[in-house]
Amino acid sequence: MNRTLAALLLVSTALTAAPARAADPAAVVATYADIAAAGCADSLATAQALRDAVRALIDAPSPATLAAARSAWLAARVPYQQTEVFRFGNPIVDDWEGRVNAWPLDEGLIDYVAGDAAREENAFATLNVIATPTFALAGRQIDATQITPALISETLHEADGIEANVASGYHAIEFLLWGQDLNGTGPGAGNRPHTDFVQVEGCSGGNCDRRAAYLRAVTDLLVSDLDYMAAQWAPDGAARAAVTADPQAGLLAMLTGMGSLSYGELAGERMKLGRMLNDPEEEHDCFSDIPTTATISTGWASGTSIWAAMPGSTGRWWRGPR
Repeated sequence: MNRTLAALLLVSTALTAAPARAADPAAVVATYADIAAAGCADSLATAQALRDAVRALIDAPSPATLAAARSAWLAARVPYQQTEVFRFGNPIVDDWEGRVNAWPLDEGLIDYVAGDAAREENAFATLNVIATPTFALAGRQIDATQITPALISETLHEADGIEANVASGYHAIEFLLWGQDLNGTGPGAGNRPHTDFVQVEGCSGGNCDRRAAYLRAVTDLLVSDLDYMAAQWAPDGAARAAVTADPQAGLLAMLTGMGSLSYGELAGERMKLGRMLNDPEEEHDCFSDIPTTATISTGWASGTSIWAAMPGSTGRWWRGPR
């Protein structure tokens, strides 16, 4: 059982047996911060397991190690998505979130893609840094011969100020593990072969040593970024202090996050927009083809979990129309 679920069950069980009472704002925001801390701890732990699986893939590429790394990525997404309810109302989270969860991305920035990926508005949509050890950016030459977390976070991510140049986070790793989604509006994930990571004879796709280096670096960077956010919700963390110092402001942040996630993000960005545009690029988690229903239900659960676990709540979860 993960830390987030355990925390919710303990609080909800206790509250179900207690009589309804007016909630103390300070107690509410303290519980909110505790749930954030538990969710970030789970996200960090599963990302560390993903890092181990990625290293196993790089050390011994095979269908089995590739499948294990993909499974680890899928497992890591679940606790992270449960923390998305802490977005939108907390500036510390919002300033950081793009480092780990930015989407959609012009994946041609990172690696090879099929067809014409050129975009008039983004000169780097076809950079393919894995195949390009040096390139020009903003009038200076970039030495990318060594692919490191610093190169990814400080130079490649949002290169030239373009948000679609996503070089870090879950979705960059997802693209490297699954490959490009060539299924259009139909179902199906990417189909990258394990031989794309073979660094001796048998390499497919070219530049397998650099592809492996990128995957290692971007996964290490994800762990580092999640470790940073876990520290923000620790007992002496800045994010915890920001919501508990002024309980009324903390309540506003909590409710803003719940409302913005459920309406603007889940209902808007991840459901309505894709259907309106009929554009595969708007499909969240498109490389792995996680069903939209799974993404929506995980995000919705993150909001209802906050509500259900609040002091003064009955502990009841959403049960659907009555």
